[in-house]
Order: sequence, then structure tokens, then C-alpha cells
Amino acid sequence: MTQSYLIALGSNRRGRHGGPRAELCAALAAIGAKRVSPIITSAPLGPSNRAYANAVAMIESDEAPPELLARLKDIERAFGRRRGRRWGARVLDLDILAWSGGIWRSPGLIIPHVALRERDFVLRPLIGLAPGWRDPVTGLNALQLHTRLTRRRTLPNRRGAGEGP
Repeated sequence: MTQSYLIALGSNRRGRHGGPRAELCAALAAIGAKRVSPIITSAPLGPSNRAYANAVAMIESDEAPPELLARLKDIERAFGRRRGRRWGARVLDLDILAWSGGIWRSPGLIIPHVALRERDFVLRPLIGLAPGWRDPVTGLNALQLHTRLTRRRTLPNRRGAGEGP
């Protein structure tokens, strides 16, 4: 049975296709993207000092989530991805964000992606692709998740609880 998947793509290192944006464009062809968000630039997490190019794509596949994950990891390796330091520079990072089957839990794979709700560089492109997509865990759509993540929070009152003006 054919399923729809949302795939996050990221790159912050030059590869055989060119700079990070060119790597993403080549990766979109390799994964068979049907629809694609705008590519955004984001600050790196962790020790890397290179900006990332990020996007979200929708693909259709007959593969079950573990088989698709294995194919995505093969594509990463073909693009020159080497396992190493967490959050280090990389030619290509591909993550399954969500799928039309709802929630998936198995060793090594949880869908929706566990950090999806905490990452602006995932939610911004997701809004550009599918603002109404609903998180099966929270029931919130992509726009609502992004608003929760980025809303300004008031600073706590410096006075102790119960003190007067």
C-alpha cells in the first residue's frame, strides 16, 4: 500500500553536487519528492559553525517506515555522509518526520520524529509545504506547533509570590 511521508532534508557542507542548496536539490531527486517546501537557511545546532540549508519534502512510497529509513541512510552515504560527531557538518541529513500511517514506534525509529516540535528549521519549511498537517501526538497543526515554539514568553516576575506592588 502506498503511503505518504514527510522527509526533512538538511545540508551544511559542500558535496559532489555543489554547495548545501545544490546538495538538497540533488537529494530531492534521489528521494523522489512529489512536493517540496521552500529551502531555508538556518543556524547550526551543536559544534558546527556552518549555516544549514533545510527543506521538507513529501514523497509517496510502498515501503514500510524501517525500509524507507534504510533507503534514506543509503542515500546519505551515497552523498558522502559519514557518521561522526553529533550535529557536526554534513553533506546530507534525511529524517522521516511523519507518515500517513500516523504513529510508528520501533527500535531505532519513532514517527513523528521526536524533535519535530522543537525545531524551527523543520517547522518553518513544513509550514511552507503543509501548514495544515496535524501532529498525531498533539493534534496541533504545523502552524500551531510553530507558533508555540516561537511565541514570546513573558519574563517571570522578580518579586516573590504573594508580595504586593
